[in-house]
Amino acid sequence: MQVTLEKGSNLEALIKVEVTENDYLPKVNKELKHIGQTRQIPGFRPGHVSLEQLRRRFGKEVKSHVLNEEVFNAVINYLRENKVDILGEPLPKQVKEINLDDKDYTFEYEVGLAPEIDIELNKDFHAPYYNIEVTKEMVDEQDKSLRERFGAQVPGETVEEKALVKGSIMQLDADGNVRTDADAIQVIDGIVAPMFFKSEAEVAKFAGKKVGDKVQFNPWDTCNGNEAELASMLHIDKEKAADMKDNFEMAISEIIVVKPAEHNEEFYKEVFAGSEIKDEQEFLEELKKMIASQLAPNSDMMFNRDVQDELVKKFGNFELPAEFLKKWLVARNEGLTAENVDAEFEKMIPGIKWELIQGAFSRKNDIKVTEDDILNFAKGIAYQQFAQYGMTNMDDTTLTEYAKRILSDKNYSRRIHEDVANRKLFNVIKAQVTLDEKTVSLDEFKKLANPDAETAE
Repeated sequence: MQVTLEKGSNLEALIKVEVTENDYLPKVNKELKHIGQTRQIPGFRPGHVSLEQLRRRFGKEVKSHVLNEEVFNAVINYLRENKVDILGEPLPKQVKEINLDDKDYTFEYEVGLAPEIDIELNKDFHAPYYNIEVTKEMVDEQDKSLRERFGAQVPGETVEEKALVKGSIMQLDADGNVRTDADAIQVIDGIVAPMFFKSEAEVAKFAGKKVGDKVQFNPWDTCNGNEAELASMLHIDKEKAADMKDNFEMAISEIIVVKPAEHNEEFYKEVFAGSEIKDEQEFLEELKKMIASQLAPNSDMMFNRDVQDELVKKFGNFELPAEFLKKWLVARNEGLTAENVDAEFEKMIPGIKWELIQGAFSRKNDIKVTEDDILNFAKGIAYQQFAQYGMTNMDDTTLTEYAKRILSDKNYSRRIHEDVANRKLFNVIKAQVTLDEKTVSLDEFKKLANPDAETAE
């Protein structure tokens, strides 16, 4: 099998594949014999059909399949071995009718060639980088949240914003009296959490109430009729909960509130495991760093977006094999035709150019993603997921096993690979250019990140 490439221009080429019978016949015969051994053919016992009989019955189908596969693989291998960078995929110039009499063939494929790009970055290239200011209000809010999270549940005197309320819950009749008949719903050990009610009016009914008080409320309204929540609150089946819109009375027997954790070494070590924080000032400083690290990805995302736009403007003045790419888009997208492909192609140009710039820069700087990079990133995701439940001391073996489970999802694994590749790419860019850093408030950052939102308002 002979493969040659003929350049029509700097951006388009024709690949010719000359095939002789010896290139495909052994594989055709092998597949025909496999059919004879495995397929039930009327009038023949399995494995007792002659090759000529198989060729007459299945020869054209098998020959077409083998030729298409062998030729396409030859084209791909040629491109890979000769390091020919293409855009899209090779397109057959014409569809050939395969018959059993022909022995030698010539196939032709059109390809779009990727333009040669040289990306040179240095400190003369300036890029804005916006750090989000960590305010005292942010620190205070985070501190309050953490003290509540690590606080203790204690008896309370009145129903506060985040209190749990315990007591008996009794069904009322149409006149507002407690039902005592056999079918009445009566929950002796009831518990409700007004903080999660969907109705503000129902929340208000419990606010400020004390042990011994009675509250008339409507369970249906507290959860917008969610059957699972109603069934749980009233200790009934979901089927019965579906129509349960009656009012109920709750006699409060106990109120549970959260007593926020105190600022002490025990609390500091719970929040920052393994730390040596001794006093409140050190704790608040560490909290400020934590918030800054949580905000940093937002700064990185805007930097990446802005740099990408600037690099496309600076280095994207190259031509693309437009006509070939339009043909390729029509061939692979059912909704596109020669008449409507122009508009779709125009939208894709910035993305195509960025992919080419990104690829050229990565090759020049030898940016590669390794299996260790992927695994370590997945372990970071695993750590964050455990940390959400307060488990911040997971050992490396557990994190590794959990990370491998994450990566077993091929779609998720692919997204992680793309994320790691982007991080490595933009980290190298950061190191090569000059960052014009500026600290802005969160509101200012939001306006910079999405200027169209303010215009729309």
